Amino acid sequence: MPEQQQYIEHTANWVKKVIMKYNLCPFARREVERASIRYVVVEEHKPKVVLQALLAECRLLDEQPEVETTLVILPRGFEGFYAYLDLVDLADELLFEQGFEGKYQLASFHPDYCFDGELQNDAANYTNRSPYPTLHLIREASIEKALADYDDPESIPECNIHFARRKGSDFFVQLLTQCTQTPKAE
Repeated sequence: MPEQQQYIEHTANWVKKVIMKYNLCPFARREVERASIRYVVVEEHKPKVVLQALLAECRLLDEQPEVETTLVILPRGFEGFYAYLDLVDLADELLFEQGFEGKYQLASFHPDYCFDGELQNDAANYTNRSPYPTLHLIREASIEKALADYDDPESIPECNIHFARRKGSDFFVQLLTQCTQTPKAE
């Protein structure tokens, strides 16, 4: 299997087997079932090139309303969490500068994600841990609509943290490992 397709498959597995299955994002199921999630691999490790790819995805979302959201997968060059956070800051600035603020929101996921002020081994970090560094472009209008129909949306992060801590880090390590395992040919 080509490497890029493998990154996409692993990330799609994570969306289905972690995010959707355990309801970490209560809005993911609908998009998985509609096949409206776009997965893009950017193997370049230079921030400028990654940011240009992110802008291209914003334009694609503008032109293709049937695509609900894009996951930009970064398998190389951003393995270090702090370098990745620097990229996220640059991406947020770029979305603002290019007039996409209020139209698209950026969510971030990383294999070593760690919430500010939390210990690295806190299971709560797994709510934002993914197989590869990933930038998630989300339509703001869709978020607003989904949240309007959702009772107590403020409780989503708290519920996720509680669930993650109850399950523990080992549980999530195993899930992430399963997401990146390629089935053996028979």
